[in-house]
Amino acid sequence: MTTLPRNSHIHRTVLDNGIVVLLTENPTADIIAGRIFIRSGSCHEPSEKSGLAHLLSALLTKGCDGLSSMEIAEQVESVGASLGTDASADYFLVSLKTVTADFANMLALAGRIMRSPTFPELEVELERRLALQDIRSQKEQPFSIAFEQLRLAMYKDHPYSQSGLGDEKTMASLTRDDLVKYHQTYFRPDNLVISIAGRIKSSDAIALIQEVFGDWQAPINQPIPGLTVSEIDTAPHAISTFQQTQQSIIMLGYLAPAVDSPDYAALKLLSTYLGNGLSSRLFVELREKRGLAYEVSAFYPTRLLTASFIVYMGTAPENTRIALDGLKNEVDLLSSAPLCDDTIQAAKNKILGQYALGKQTNAQIAQIYGWYETLGLGIDFDIRFQEMISAVNAEQIYAAACRHLLTPYVSIVGQEEAVRKAIKSGNSKQ
Repeated sequence: MTTLPRNSHIHRTVLDNGIVVLLTENPTADIIAGRIFIRSGSCHEPSEKSGLAHLLSALLTKGCDGLSSMEIAEQVESVGASLGTDASADYFLVSLKTVTADFANMLALAGRIMRSPTFPELEVELERRLALQDIRSQKEQPFSIAFEQLRLAMYKDHPYSQSGLGDEKTMASLTRDDLVKYHQTYFRPDNLVISIAGRIKSSDAIALIQEVFGDWQAPINQPIPGLTVSEIDTAPHAISTFQQTQQSIIMLGYLAPAVDSPDYAALKLLSTYLGNGLSSRLFVELREKRGLAYEVSAFYPTRLLTASFIVYMGTAPENTRIALDGLKNEVDLLSSAPLCDDTIQAAKNKILGQYALGKQTNAQIAQIYGWYETLGLGIDFDIRFQEMISAVNAEQIYAAACRHLLTPYVSIVGQEEAVRKAIKSGNSKQ
């Protein structure tokens, strides 16, 4: 067992079959939460199989060797536990939470569905139809349309260009054989991180995991397929969809660095300053002072590969042009002069306070440490992230803005006349 010195309350162990186990002992509540990460997500799908990881996440609990979907549900619900799955761009996730006395049984059930899913044909067909309904539903939602076209404009052939749901063509073409192949390729012990937090000793957790997963061996002479990533060769431009909506959705996107970049902390802080909460710059300036925004925000997701820095707002159709100008102007101000120290400190306090609040429950603790390990950052990133935020200064923030937040990709959804005027105005100012 190896323990990182700055996180002495977290035990990190690598089992003989390659599974990384993280254990955070927290005896304050009689609850244990587990997060089982597979280091493969939707970005590992071939483009023609887009939506495959999502479909697999919907089906993993719908049957396994010896248990039907209903029997799995009954085992979980009979003890008031939770067991779920999810797929993101960078990883696949199995989540469980239960009282301490039932943890061994729930872990065994999770191991069973992970190692021997049956993917019943009737369940495959049902979940595929439900996914297709979700895809069609998103086509009616202005925010989803704006985000989809922005992502495609920015990433093009890059794995991050794909929607987690895929599209109607790819989802309709997925088969049970595709699910089996994806599962056999990526669900293997040397591709797993198991993070547990709760009222359990490290030695007991290791013993339980050994019992459930210890005999699982990786295929011999079959390395985990690497991720093929094409260069992003797109240039910022505007893209629009005309729709008779009650509001225009405006999004600005900037290609931004991955989590391992020296600019990561500065951009995280800028995202918080611009669009996080009722005191954020965008909310105060564009909604409170100018009355332009129904909603307005910014986000910069943590990504293993090239990420995106996005600001967006919803506005009345007649305000589309001035709202676009106002949104872009607020971002442009970041590269016109450094922020003052008081503004930076306020943003630091907000992001660090929210970060601390995001680690209150066992589920949150298991999630964050497992996530960092899965991304290759190590559990020590928990402390390093806070140190990076605390240390970043005005010059570094200004330099990051000048490097990454200059010319945006623009995505607008709204009524045709309003959108055309906004784009024309924007083009004339470039």
